Amino acid sequence: MSWLRAVYFLDQNRGWVAGSGGTLLETKDGGVTWKKLFPLSKDNLHDVYFANENVGWLVAERDLVKLKTNDEPRSYLLKTEDGGFSWRRIFLNGVDSNSRLVRAVFADAERGWVFGETGVVFATRDGGAHWIRQASATKHLLLGGAFNDYAHGWLVGAGATILQTNDGGATWRAGLVRDGAGARFTATSFVGNRLGWAVGLAGLVFATNDGGLTWLPQRSNVEIDLLDVKFINSVEGWAAGSEGTLLHTTDGGRHWATEASGTSHALQRLFFVDRDHAWAVGFGGTILSYGQAAAPKLKS
Repeated sequence: MSWLRAVYFLDQNRGWVAGSGGTLLETKDGGVTWKKLFPLSKDNLHDVYFANENVGWLVAERDLVKLKTNDEPRSYLLKTEDGGFSWRRIFLNGVDSNSRLVRAVFADAERGWVFGETGVVFATRDGGAHWIRQASATKHLLLGGAFNDYAHGWLVGAGATILQTNDGGATWRAGLVRDGAGARFTATSFVGNRLGWAVGLAGLVFATNDGGLTWLPQRSNVEIDLLDVKFINSVEGWAAGSEGTLLHTTDGGRHWATEASGTSHALQRLFFVDRDHAWAVGFGGTILSYGQAAAPKLKS
């Protein structure tokens, strides 16, 4: 019954999901069966990424009531180099003790970014051997991001925040969000370096066709919180959110249609390997698969 907050697949067979209470599951058969892994602690896991079958990362958050002092870091990273059998903690220097890290986005095995509260952003160019704090140009909570390569990336969050970089985060530029005052964005997805979408609370969907410099609203036809968005190509995309909401578009977001998900639980994260292999995870241990006949099973 864990709240699953993250999902990552290397291909249509090998994947991982992570969530509350230190929950980490892996599959080697596309989600037909899942096996539990044990990443050191029972802390909440907010994100998961694997560069290959051996090297993986988790973003973890400690429970405030379990901290012995106010100076202890609230968030940290976990890294494995043996496919999840063993993990080591990594604390980032410069993270405020009360700030949360909530997401990790990697362009490849060497270059990645982690971010969260107070606009904090850390980047690595060497596979996580060193993490350097970047100036993100915002103090708002950052909740979602996307990088197409080592240079072009976007971060979104509270306060109608959408940031864009062309140099790997050395400099970040705020996008103009028209008619989006007070928006709280949760996720973004890009196709190439010009076409992008961002979703947020109360059914918000915004789109850009100039690489994130300007954003215009789209009509989602729902007022439910949207928590993730993924576009497969320039016209077909999916969004997921509270109450089991799944939205689908085949015309670049000009029209969004509600699709049956079979659950009323919040869907937190989407992952597409390709058009015919996708997964959604969320509250109550929910794992949905798309384009597969077999139902997920938990393997103890």
